[in-house]
Amino acid sequence: MDLRKAIREIPDFPKEGISFKDITPLFSDAETFKYLIDEFTSQLKDLNIDVVVGPEARGFLVGTPVAYALGTSFVPVRKPGKLPAETIRYEYELEYGTDALEIHKDAIKPGQRVAIVDDLLATGGTVLAAAKLIEELGGEVVSLNFLIELGFLNGRDTLKNYKIESLVKYE
Repeated sequence: MDLRKAIREIPDFPKEGISFKDITPLFSDAETFKYLIDEFTSQLKDLNIDVVVGPEARGFLVGTPVAYALGTSFVPVRKPGKLPAETIRYEYELEYGTDALEIHKDAIKPGQRVAIVDDLLATGGTVLAAAKLIEELGGEVVSLNFLIELGFLNGRDTLKNYKIESLVKYE
């Protein structure tokens, strides 16, 4: 199945010059959504994954069903102030300023094998932050799995020390 056909491109959103990749049509078609989750699951099934991590917010949409299909737990990584228990934080640089992500301090146990599943690989900054949080807790990041990769933004360079899989690539 060609997932690209289920991704709607919105020109000049959220600002002029950006071609936004809208994945909501993919979720609204049951067959396509099932195919997506099956593809992620197939990529991860032989890697002995203990935990699937999904970055806020669309990582929740793809990561949770993948965790269910693999029979693993799911852990959200969120923007600051969104998680109720004790957290650790990782701050990272943006083109103009900084951003941060948090994870519950007890979410990952030392030695657990972790896959990060998200909708989009752009520059790689958000996923690198998630990986650093997992590693700080003693987890091993085994795979980074994306629905879409924007190859022209060179996110693979930022994440060169990790195994990366993407289902649809735009150059």
